[in-house]
Amino acid sequence: MTETAPIVIVTGAAGNVGRALLATLATRGHRLVAIDRQASAMEDLLAPFGGRERHLVLPDLDLFDAGACESAIQASLARYGRIDGIAHTVGGFASAAAAEGGPDLWEQMYRLNVLTTLNIFRAALPPMRAAGRGSLVAIGAGAAIKAPAGLAAYAGAKSAVHRLVESFADELKADGIRVNAILPSIIDTPQNRAAMPDADHKAWVQPREIADAIGFLLAEDASGVTGAFIPVSGRL
Repeated sequence: MTETAPIVIVTGAAGNVGRALLATLATRGHRLVAIDRQASAMEDLLAPFGGRERHLVLPDLDLFDAGACESAIQASLARYGRIDGIAHTVGGFASAAAAEGGPDLWEQMYRLNVLTTLNIFRAALPPMRAAGRGSLVAIGAGAAIKAPAGLAAYAGAKSAVHRLVESFADELKADGIRVNAILPSIIDTPQNRAAMPDADHKAWVQPREIADAIGFLLAEDASGVTGAFIPVSGRL
């Protein structure tokens, strides 16, 4: 291991975007903390890149629990001594007409999208502030800019993620910590293909393209970028 290799936490590491991001960052020589409930999937993904000898796998972490997120940060620091970035890919999507989606749906969207982002980002602030540097990347949504029919709860939650990114970016810029978000369009995943079999899948954004955008925001090449929302919309 090289001590200068960037150390990045990836949440949702076994998901479609998470998998692409693990491969992208590992190929670039990053040391990773992979967080997801699917431990075996993460280990399989990281095996070609040094496995557990090089990377840390944290399965079954409850991102709804602020204390669990703090424990994950401490485990990362114990292994590597620092944290350079967090790519938070965990989130959730559901659709329902605004007149029909009840409080349970709104709470679900809030917990999956906003609370998880808040918990993992806040947990990382003490060591990043002490280091005077760091990069936090969240997943926003174009629907949070202009909500279409049926996505009020989802768009509302993602709008809260946007406001969180804006506030964090302004609050943390003096600490050398950058906070940004990407705004994907429809992602080309098996789940989305099954849900929309007649759509033009060639127009959808690829997980690898999202991973490349996140990788840019994590890197020193983006040292002057904070509070940004970068659309990654494929050909839509």
